[in-house]
Amino acid sequence: MPIELAKEASFIESFRETIATFFYQVGGLFKSFNIINALDILFVAIVIYMVIRIIRDTRAMQLIKGLLFLVLLYGVVDALEMSASRFIMKGIFSNILIIIVILFGPEIRNILEEMGKGAARSNLMAVLDSGAAVEVTEMKKTVEAVCKACANMSDTKTGALIVFERETMLGDIISSGTLVQATATRELVENIFFPKSPLHDGAMIIRGGKIYAAGCILPLTSNTNISSSYGTRHRAAIGVTQQSDALVVVVSEETGTISVAFSGKIQSGISTGELRDILSNEFVIDPSTSKDTAIKRFVRRMKR
Repeated sequence: MPIELAKEASFIESFRETIATFFYQVGGLFKSFNIINALDILFVAIVIYMVIRIIRDTRAMQLIKGLLFLVLLYGVVDALEMSASRFIMKGIFSNILIIIVILFGPEIRNILEEMGKGAARSNLMAVLDSGAAVEVTEMKKTVEAVCKACANMSDTKTGALIVFERETMLGDIISSGTLVQATATRELVENIFFPKSPLHDGAMIIRGGKIYAAGCILPLTSNTNISSSYGTRHRAAIGVTQQSDALVVVVSEETGTISVAFSGKIQSGISTGELRDILSNEFVIDPSTSKDTAIKRFVRRMKR
């Protein structure tokens, strides 16, 4: 019994010393932490974010998964002390930089181009906002496509309901429709709302400059003071803007009139030029003059 107690006491003492050593090392780490370390971590985080953003929609993501599998395999081989396999894996990883350059040549070129664009603006905000120029370009094309499509649908009296998502995410509404995730073009917008299209009765959701979903069901407004001249599309447009900060464009199927709804209110009789001005003022923002902070833009891009 005394021997068992001694072993237990020795184990407890060893465990206590291990914990004390761990907290001592952690404390030493925080004591030595300075502004340079913080900037170092921030820089690495920005670079990783930019790389992921550029390659996430390319085949490079599959290649990265393959490399991660090799890393895991190398860990297993090394742990099991498999000499022949470890020799081969060491040969691969000793030339990993050359392999990466060969495999990711186009992606590396794109990354350097993006970094060059940020350096041209010569400030840290440009690096944080490396995707702003892309967002503005995409949104300009989307606004132009929607305006042209609405002009044509107004002439042909084709009903349409287009929701521009802003800060409030519309995940519940999107789940009620069909994911599209396509670049906005006039032809695609008109095809979705073509009377015989299976998605023409629902709403189209624009997220991040792209057509994200279509055929979505919107909540109708409960406001009883709305004019009886407004149909279901207009009431749905008002309803979703009462519950979110979205902006909705409506084309009437009966009259061809273009309307814009926001903040629970609707404005009818909008011309194509006025629609273009409204959408441009709301969504096509110059990053150099915008009050939109880098953090807000970062969060918005992460949501995408």
